[in-house]
Amino acid sequence: MGPVILSLNGGSSSLKFAVYRLSGAAEERIFSGAVEAIGQYSGKAWLRSGDKALLEENGNFPDHTAAIKKMFAALREQGVEKLAAAGHRIVHGGPKFTAPQRIDARLKEALKELIPFAPLHLPSQVAMIEAVASHFPDLPQVACFDTAFHSGMPEVAQRFALPQKLWEKGIRRYGFHGLSYEYVVSKLGRELGRRAIIAHLGNGAGMVALKDGLPMDTSMGLTPTGGFMMGTRSGDLDPGVLIHLLKAGYSPDQLEELVDHEAGLLGVSGQTSDMKALLQKSQTDNAARMAVQMFTYQVRKFIGSFAAVLNGLDTLVFTGGIGERAAEVRVKICLGLEFLGVAVDTQANHRNAEVITLPDSKCTVRVVQTDEDLMIVRHTRAVSLHN
Repeated sequence: MGPVILSLNGGSSSLKFAVYRLSGAAEERIFSGAVEAIGQYSGKAWLRSGDKALLEENGNFPDHTAAIKKMFAALREQGVEKLAAAGHRIVHGGPKFTAPQRIDARLKEALKELIPFAPLHLPSQVAMIEAVASHFPDLPQVACFDTAFHSGMPEVAQRFALPQKLWEKGIRRYGFHGLSYEYVVSKLGRELGRRAIIAHLGNGAGMVALKDGLPMDTSMGLTPTGGFMMGTRSGDLDPGVLIHLLKAGYSPDQLEELVDHEAGLLGVSGQTSDMKALLQKSQTDNAARMAVQMFTYQVRKFIGSFAAVLNGLDTLVFTGGIGERAAEVRVKICLGLEFLGVAVDTQANHRNAEVITLPDSKCTVRVVQTDEDLMIVRHTRAVSLHN
C-alpha cells in the first residue's frame, strides 16, 4: 500500500478536497468532496468515491475551520484514519515563494504577511492549515503556490510600467492557475509543441503563453482579477475608471466588491455568471448575448496577443469548466483564429474530443481535463516524503 495524501483547495467561501493513494507510478483518487457556501446559511457538504455519492448534507458551516472538521468526520466514516501528508493550494506566493514548501511556523507567519496580496483567499487558507494541524499535529503539510509556475517569466512580462520602487515592493504580474497549467504541461509532454497557449476558462479564467513548456506571459496580474473578463471579475480595466469611481465616492471596499463580485459575465448580463445559463438565454436575451460575445471576443484577443509573444502558435489548449465542456464557447473563440492556422472540426468539438481541429490544421486545438488536486498531491509527495 502506497502513501495516502490529502489535497485541499480552499476558496473564499468553499473547500474542495481529494484523497489519493500513490503506489509507484499509480495515482489513484480514492475520494473527492467539498464543503460549499461556507459562512452562509445554505451550506452543503458532499463526498464521492468515483461516481458513487457517499455523503450529501446541507448545513451551516460558519468558517473554514468548521469545514475542515466536517471533512475529517466524513473521511473518518469511510475509514480514512491515517494520512501520509496534506497539500494545500495557496493562491499567492508573493515575490518570495517560487516553489512548493513544507509548512512550518516561519512559513505560516510569512503567509500572514502576504495577506494584502490576496485578502479574499489567504486568511481562510491559513486557517485551514491551522485546522489540519489541530486534528493531526504531526502530519506533514505542504504549501503549493498557484503563482509559482509563472515565476520564471521574463522580467519584461512581469513588470508593470510603474516606478522601480513598486517593483521592489512586489507590485508585478504574478499570474495564477499555475497548478492547472503545470498539470496540462505534464500531461501533454511533447504533444504540447514548442509554441503553446493554455486557456483555463472557468468562473475564474486565465491564459498562459508557453515556449518549450516554459511561461513567457500570462493574463492575470498582481491579483486574479486581471486579464480578460470572468464570471464575476472585470478583468483588465483602464486605471482611469477606478480613479474616476474613487473621485465619485466609491470606497476601496466598494471598488473591490465591484471588480471581483459584480462585474464580468454577471455584470454585463445583469442576471448570472453561469455560462451554461447565458448560452441558453443568449438566443432571446440581448444582455446575455452581449456577455457571451464579450467573453469570447476578449479570450480571442488575448490569444492573438500571446501568439505575437510566441511568434506563432502550434497548440491551443482549452481547460477548466467552460474550456472543457462548453463547445459553443470554444467555437466562438476559434472562429477568427484562422490566421493562426486553426481549422475546427465541428463534430469533434461538439463531442468535447481531445483534439477538436481537422487533421490538416496547422495549429492543433486540444481539450484537456485539468487536475489541480493531482498536481498538489505530486508536489506534496516530493516535498514531504522525500525530505
